[in-house]
Amino acid sequence: MDETLKMATDIPASILTPDSVETRLGTLRFFDGFPDEETVQKAYDNLDFQRGVQAYLAALPAADMCAMREGYRSFGPVNQTLLITESLTDARTLYFLANTETVYSWAWLDTKAGPLVIELPPDVLGLMSDFWSRWVSDLGKTGPDGGRGGRYLLLPPSYEGTVPNGYHVLRSLTYGNAMFFRGFMKDGDLRPAIESTRQHYRVYPLDRAEDPPAMDFVDVSGKYMNAIPPSDVSLFDYVSAVIHEEPLEAVVPETRGLLAAVGIRKDAPFAPDARMQSILAEAAAVGNATARAILFSPRDRKFLYYPDGGWKMGYKGDDTEFSPGGVLDLDARTFYFCITDQISPAMWVKMVGAGSQYGFCEHDAGGRYLDGGRTYKLHLPPAIPVKDFWSLTVYDPQTRSMLQTDQRFPMVGSQRPGLQPNADTSVDVYFGPEPPVGNEANWIQTVPGKGWFLLLRLYGPLEPWFDKTWRPGEVKRVD
Repeated sequence: MDETLKMATDIPASILTPDSVETRLGTLRFFDGFPDEETVQKAYDNLDFQRGVQAYLAALPAADMCAMREGYRSFGPVNQTLLITESLTDARTLYFLANTETVYSWAWLDTKAGPLVIELPPDVLGLMSDFWSRWVSDLGKTGPDGGRGGRYLLLPPSYEGTVPNGYHVLRSLTYGNAMFFRGFMKDGDLRPAIESTRQHYRVYPLDRAEDPPAMDFVDVSGKYMNAIPPSDVSLFDYVSAVIHEEPLEAVVPETRGLLAAVGIRKDAPFAPDARMQSILAEAAAVGNATARAILFSPRDRKFLYYPDGGWKMGYKGDDTEFSPGGVLDLDARTFYFCITDQISPAMWVKMVGAGSQYGFCEHDAGGRYLDGGRTYKLHLPPAIPVKDFWSLTVYDPQTRSMLQTDQRFPMVGSQRPGLQPNADTSVDVYFGPEPPVGNEANWIQTVPGKGWFLLLRLYGPLEPWFDKTWRPGEVKRVD
């Protein structure tokens, strides 16, 4: 400022923009605060890129659910089709963290035409999520029917009609909803769970209660199904589909604005030009890398179940909105939806002898990623704390689905025939390309040149799991 000017004052340097500044974008140049043409372009390219990365991370839950719906719809129309794994889920199914021990039933429910009645079988454990993977309700043993089965009524968004008596009423913010439930073996037999589901499960419009349409039960065991969202730029197409199909109010305003900033908005087609498509492709690559860094190498130790070990929890607590104390934990949300989709408090809260608990790891005891070309051993100490059953399943870090090997079921567990526990009830489990001589029944195959990670499931977890007086060993390399 020219100090000879009558109105001149001292201006703090902190509020001035220098003529040039070095940044990660390169040199930014200005004339008295005016950005030059090249700087303007750099700034906008960077802004679109930043918003693209954040949109990618924020949209993971919706992309997850859109991919799930596409997988379901490949076998039949929504509402009237129930997918069921009559001989369990195996490695041909691309599905986040599916298990091999329970009879899965999957359905996509759409209420655009009005409320839906759901008749649920007894003795199942499940949940329902909306199109943004937000929790709608638990079902079955941890739901309002308490495992007795019964009738639910799923209402469309902003439904204002009469709600009849005699139903467990479910309200969702979206028309599209994913439902799944698990049936359990009885004395090693799957048939009772399958027959009960076929006998009792029904879905039909409320106005057709007197004349419900026939159900189509599709056995998907051993069949290919892809319910995994893309990791590349096409993820934005999945999210666009959700935005265009669902009420605008189903998305919080900030997320609406973030998606609109990259061209995903309800009142216009998603049609990025060549410049924006290139930026979004790079944003997707960085978004995917960011999500995988948060998942597989988190810098926040809150994800560790034991402070001095490698076992992690997908989420802790009963806040299904990832907002403890009213503050959204962005990394926790990304962590969770990078590895799985639907969420329920029943998966994580302390329920001794009920519900389920999960721990996973992808590093060995030496802090190295698990390598499919190496041989490892895991020791589970005596008295594994479960009322129902436990299992260890190996997954592919690319698909976050079961690792595809020669084994149909890449798992070892208490329900697996031939499992060889030690004399003190502890169990040693082996992982590697070749089975260890004499311990074949306790071995899970891995693939040279591929990574893998491990999930421990505890159904009906007991107090020693929660108070951490019992803990699984670390995965140790033995070759």
